[in-house]
Parts: sequence; structure tokens; C-alpha cells
Amino acid sequence: MGTYEDLPAELVTERLRLRRWVPSDAEEYRGLWLERDPRVPPARRIDAEGRPTVEDMRGRLLGNPLMADPGLGLLPIELRDTGEFIGYCGLTVGQASSDEPEIAYELARRAHGHGYATEAARAVVEAATRTGRRRLWATVREWNAPSFRVLEKLAFHPSGRITEDAEHGNTIWMTRVLDPR
Repeated sequence: MGTYEDLPAELVTERLRLRRWVPSDAEEYRGLWLERDPRVPPARRIDAEGRPTVEDMRGRLLGNPLMADPGLGLLPIELRDTGEFIGYCGLTVGQASSDEPEIAYELARRAHGHGYATEAARAVVEAATRTGRRRLWATVREWNAPSFRVLEKLAFHPSGRITEDAEHGNTIWMTRVLDPR
């Protein structure tokens, strides 16, 4: 594993602020889980018993305030002008590695269609470049057209790798080589 700078715990764009998680984000974070497409695997949705609960989410946030492996982070996204929580974006090992992490983002439905995912993800890609990493990955279910549009705007391209899943939809592996600065 290489030596890299940590992903910053705060990023600011024209309209957004990405920051560390705080316990009060737990309810909004759980709200994202409630909105997830039913094709998302059950382990990433609220189950029949209502888990994870808001308290479960709060425990996750307190236990790992960046919600990722050391040096990486998934950061809540809020609108700069109102402070409204609209989702998260950042880098995680996910299905990739610490050397070549996976970019991840998820926005509340009310925030779709405004370019926020692209704006947040662009800031994360730029920050990832500054950490010294050379490549990023993204894994996207084949049915998730909006995520593909975001990744295309950020110069990600299909890697040719596909993880087959007849039940939930195949996962397409997208990648981007980062520009050294």
C-alpha cells in the first residue's frame, strides 16, 4: 500500500459544503436508506424490523465519523446557503482498495436534478488527486442511469469489469486515472 495524504474532512464548492458527520445527521442519513431503490441489496436498505434505526445510525457515526477507512471518508453534503443535509459523497475502500479507492455518493430524492452530485463528486475527485492517488473506481448497478451520467461528466469510463447479479442488477466497474499535480 502506498503513502497518501488524507482526504480532507471538509470540502467547499460554490453551492455545497462537505464536512464531517455529526450525531444529528443520523435521522437524515437513515432517510437516505428509506428512499433507496428496491433493487438495492437488502443489506443496504431498512429491514422489516426497521433496522438500522436512527440510534443504530447515530452509533455508526459516532464510532467512525468519516464512515470509511483511515485516510478516506464519506462526507455529508449540505447546501451552503441553508445548511440543509442533502446526501453524502466521498472515498471508501468499498469494493476497491485504499490505493485505488471507490468514489461513492448518494443524494436525497429532493436534491436530484440540480447538479449537486456532480458538483460534490468533482470536489472529491480533485481532493483525491491532491492525496497522491493515481486511480479511482466507482461501482454502479446497471439500472442506475443518473449515476452513470454523473460519472461520465467526471471522465470516468467503463473498465470492462462487471460483477454479475441477476437478482439486483449487474454492477458495472467504472474507473478514472487521476491527473498528477
